[in-house]
Amino acid sequence: MHQIKKLVFKSGFAFFCALIFSCDENNHVGNSKNKNQTLLMQKSIIQTDKAPAPIGPYSQAVMAGNLLFVSGQVAIIPATGQVLQGDITAETKQVMENIHAILTEAGMGFENIVKTSIFLKNMDDFAKVNEMYGSNFSGDFPARETVQVSRLPKDVNVEISVIAAK
Repeated sequence: MHQIKKLVFKSGFAFFCALIFSCDENNHVGNSKNKNQTLLMQKSIIQTDKAPAPIGPYSQAVMAGNLLFVSGQVAIIPATGQVLQGDITAETKQVMENIHAILTEAGMGFENIVKTSIFLKNMDDFAKVNEMYGSNFSGDFPARETVQVSRLPKDVNVEISVIAAK
């Protein structure tokens, strides 16, 4: 049983590395003739003025290999810096617009999202957030979790972060 657990762990780790690291064009991950090849991960910062500027020491998004990690977005209107509050549907719509702006800057769209994390101040808002969130996808939905938290930045009611893949 211990050997099986080790094999499952090693297989999962190899899969994770294959997702995170970019190799040559032919993706010879684990190929014996490429064992000496060094895996390189190119990291670049994605920044657009069509989404809110970071309010701390972080980037709007980071591209690592073929994956885009978008920082948690809240309902800030980029042009004015105003925070929307009170109407959870309007807040969620603004959050999704901010995410869309960042995805667009990276040359992607909602169809590229593979993972979403939704943070809610009140789980009673789940149905409204879920409806607005879901209206941005046409199928092949990303993996997701939704959790209730006690407080969010700027005292907003919803924050959403995503991971996308090219």
